[in-house]
Amino acid sequence: MEISVIASSSIDQGIGSWDLKTGKELLRFKQCASPAHGLTAVGEKFLASSQLRKESTSSGSIFYWSWNKPQAEVRSFPVEPIKALVANNEGTYLVGGGNSGDIYLWEVATGKLLKKWHGHYRSVTCLVFSGDDSLLISGSQDGSVRVWSLIRLFDDFQRQQGNTLYEHNFNEHTMSVTDIVIDYGGCNAMIISASEDRTCKVWSLSRGKLLKNIIFPSAINALALDPGGSVFYAGGRDGKIYIGAINATSEYGTQVLGSVSEQSKAVTCLAYCTEGNLLISGSEEGVVCVWDPKSRRPVRTLSSGKGKGPPVNNIQIVRKTIVDNSNKTQSSWKRRGSLMPPPLEKYERSGEDTMDGIVTVDPPPFSDVPVYSSFLSADLIDEQVRELQQQGSAATEIEMERLKLEYKRSLQMNDQWQKNYENLLQVVMEEEQIGGSN
Repeated sequence: MEISVIASSSIDQGIGSWDLKTGKELLRFKQCASPAHGLTAVGEKFLASSQLRKESTSSGSIFYWSWNKPQAEVRSFPVEPIKALVANNEGTYLVGGGNSGDIYLWEVATGKLLKKWHGHYRSVTCLVFSGDDSLLISGSQDGSVRVWSLIRLFDDFQRQQGNTLYEHNFNEHTMSVTDIVIDYGGCNAMIISASEDRTCKVWSLSRGKLLKNIIFPSAINALALDPGGSVFYAGGRDGKIYIGAINATSEYGTQVLGSVSEQSKAVTCLAYCTEGNLLISGSEEGVVCVWDPKSRRPVRTLSSGKGKGPPVNNIQIVRKTIVDNSNKTQSSWKRRGSLMPPPLEKYERSGEDTMDGIVTVDPPPFSDVPVYSSFLSADLIDEQVRELQQQGSAATEIEMERLKLEYKRSLQMNDQWQKNYENLLQVVMEEEQIGGSN
């Protein structure tokens, strides 16, 4: 397994990549000026990033880079500027959040826009998938955090009934949401959100309520969750990395891991690598630093060899499987290194095309099949729902709990109607008796 650190900037200085173990700089990808949370690895397939454009420009842009070429190979132009961008674990779907608050879900293999919906009142600032990819969590400039089930998003009946598409709407933040992380607890997972209001809030996914509010000395830009699940790391605008205790009794998070800059330049992004238990931070000063959380000391600083780089606003930990030289898959990748999926579509297809969904099937290991020719057409929703149900996903468990609650309410309603009927019948019988006696 090859592990690398990928970092981008809001300035058009490209995307840097380093070997995490050695700190050696690898390929630098060109032509990228990404917004915060606008960089994502699409499985092990390629790198994608939304692009910052002029305020006067109404359309957006998303670029793709293959791992072995510095130039962007695929350019897409969505209907509006995209800020947050995220792919699911397998790299099957790409989700983007727009300035308008709309959320777009594309299928990577075909570029097809499968779904577009209005997620928030203001721009979408961050997006994250749950561990099993069944839930999408979004944060917004309007201060809200919403949880979306992929099952419900494609449920036409729910939409026709006028029901809300989200599972939960957390709106206790008073300012823009800057980052979101979620643990691996399935439907019992905890969600942590950070905001410009100097708080981090811990939410219960199963109960749909706020569990804890932690106040920090500074506005928080970035979060990273410790795999132990008891603490998280919060990058502040004062240049410090704070440690937040999820189960602590105090509401104040003042324990400091360290400072990445003597000039107190803001910590802009964080990522945690479980292999080696390392925390990686990026800063406004252009420093990418690798930390040992146990000793609270920096292990190394990653640089381009030209001193401090441009401001860093995104960090990704990328894991790529190393295949033996004699393996056919590797030679196939070399022969087809330029093979990339098509650009993303601007609009949802209308008419019969909307019924023809796509499901992806990865090629078998060590096959000589080109990566993107292995995607097969099928009915997206039925297959997706069936797969989530078989896996016992968090979305399925939440949906089951919702159905149980609705069933309980229907029984209560039935009992109430039964009582109303009996009372009405009693009144009618009494009226008849009075009329008969007269």
